[in-house]
Amino acid sequence: MILLHTSDWHLGHKLYGRQRHQEQSEFLDWLLECIEEQEVDALIVAGDIFDSQSPSNQSLEMYYRFLSRAANSCCRHIIIIGGNHDSPTLLDAPRELLHFLNIHVIGRAPENIEEALLMLNDAEGSPELIVLAVPYLRDKDIRLSEAGESIEDKQDKMLHGIREYYLRLFELAKNKQQELDNKVPLIATGHLFCQGGKTRQGDGVRELYVGSLVQVGLDTFPHDIDYLALGHLHLPQRVAKQTNRRYSGAPLAMSFTEADEEKAVLLIDTDMQFDVRELAVPSFQAIASISGTLESILEEIQTLSQREEDILLEINYQGQSLIDDLQEQIHAAVTNTKLHVLRISNKRIYDHIRQQHSEIKTLEELTPYQVFQQCLDLSGIPDEQRPEMELGFAAALDALQNEEN
Repeated sequence: MILLHTSDWHLGHKLYGRQRHQEQSEFLDWLLECIEEQEVDALIVAGDIFDSQSPSNQSLEMYYRFLSRAANSCCRHIIIIGGNHDSPTLLDAPRELLHFLNIHVIGRAPENIEEALLMLNDAEGSPELIVLAVPYLRDKDIRLSEAGESIEDKQDKMLHGIREYYLRLFELAKNKQQELDNKVPLIATGHLFCQGGKTRQGDGVRELYVGSLVQVGLDTFPHDIDYLALGHLHLPQRVAKQTNRRYSGAPLAMSFTEADEEKAVLLIDTDMQFDVRELAVPSFQAIASISGTLESILEEIQTLSQREEDILLEINYQGQSLIDDLQEQIHAAVTNTKLHVLRISNKRIYDHIRQQHSEIKTLEELTPYQVFQQCLDLSGIPDEQRPEMELGFAAALDALQNEEN
């Protein structure tokens, strides 16, 4: 059986306000081609299908068009779990209908945990795979809040709750295995932040929400799981160097810091002891980040313009001279080229104004957590009072991001 593991599509994601529908659509077309070429039997999408809990009509259209085409391909099963960016209600709404197409959607942790245990059959109707379909686990899914809890108590209960959820589901899966004559393999999904996971600055991985406030260890997951398909981190990577515990990573760059990162989806052969192979995702939109003096920036713009390719640019001026017309010179340099400047950062201007006791970072350059930190700094909040306030802010932000309309 061939599995394809992907995650973090973030349909509807914008890069500094620029829509990305075209490259997102091209990725989904490419993924369908991969499914056919690699004769994929089951597709696993490990969360963050959408970038927002209120996706646009165009994003929804891309999603459902992909599902309808995938359901008519060689792929017998599609497993989709909700991520922290997704609306559980939106994903689960057509769940019963999609089930008839062998599309299994778990947007939120179901009240009946047995519903998160999926038995996939082969073309002859015989069981061939058991899936512990665990979505992004919200605080309310796995623990009860109690008055007077310390930060450590809350984090310990969260870790315990996540571990217990996987253990309960694993025990149900083992019981299913024992009912069968042959040993059907077990795989599990998840959308969380594992200890030691790698991220990139500005890649959009949320810093303050339940899944990253508590980073889980490898011991969270039962040892006998044959493969662990994870989402949330945007770089493809192994968990604790384990070959069968993986993040597939986001298929598209989420920020300019990922401009040179190789993107991938993962192919898993269950008949070859769960051998994992990375399949490189092509670039559907070139992006580049240029840093340096004005002279070096203009030289790099000239070099890139000769490629006759549409390229999105981020410019970081790091020269010592104060250049008031920096933007005008850069925009003049890209005129009549296929280069598109999305952001210009003038570090020299920032430093100059900061020396005059003024902060000028725009909101789009700051995460909610950074804004909150600046509020604490400006209010003179003592260090010993900050952890409790940061935890409260994390809970409020998570509730806001996950609020259902």
